[in-house]
Amino acid sequence: MATTRTATTEWKGALIDGSGNVSLNTSGVGTFEVTWASRSQDAGGRTSPEELIAAAHSSCFSMALAHGLAGAGTPPYSLETSADVTFQPGEGITGIVLSVKGQVPDITAEQFQEAAETAKANCPVSKALTGTTITLEAELL
Repeated sequence: MATTRTATTEWKGALIDGSGNVSLNTSGVGTFEVTWASRSQDAGGRTSPEELIAAAHSSCFSMALAHGLAGAGTPPYSLETSADVTFQPGEGITGIVLSVKGQVPDITAEQFQEAAETAKANCPVSKALTGTTITLEAELL
């Protein structure tokens, strides 16, 4: 069954001096301020499209990796994933680095790396971001 999730942004003013609020409508868990400065300089307590992409990518990748590991008979004790999304004004998103540390019983570092690469290639957010260079760092703890 397909699902649809919705977020809404209300923006006021021009790009450089304007500001907005991003609301996570489906979950209702929050509304977050966004500005050009929070995107291109210091976050200053506000979010950015790139931070929201990083949140989506790190969570999607973690779910895909957990699913793949469990399917192979080695479910993880824990996975900690970060996604670093780099934004260059005038160019856009120039790359994403996924970093995962996992506690997985009965698996080798090579098997963990292979599972992580498979998750990176098949996670729906990775697929949606195919125009971006995505690199992976995987460490078995």
